[in-house]
Amino acid sequence: MKTLKDVLVGETCVVKKLHGEGPVKRRIMDMGITKGVGILVRKVAPLGDPMELSIRGYELSVRKADAAMVEVE
Repeated sequence: MKTLKDVLVGETCVVKKLHGEGPVKRRIMDMGITKGVGILVRKVAPLGDPMELSIRGYELSVRKADAAMVEVE
């Protein structure tokens, strides 16, 4: 299973499934990360956390722990 955390800088991916429970899953969905949406990984911080993403026409920073809950293809 490939997650958003595993995508390299400059690569694009498509969200396949969201893992997680309740409020955590809801927060990820509220950020615009939903099934079928395309994501470009723009940058990763020097220590690896957070990641900067381009999604739905805006920039979004997410922690690696949250990125690990997003299954991509």
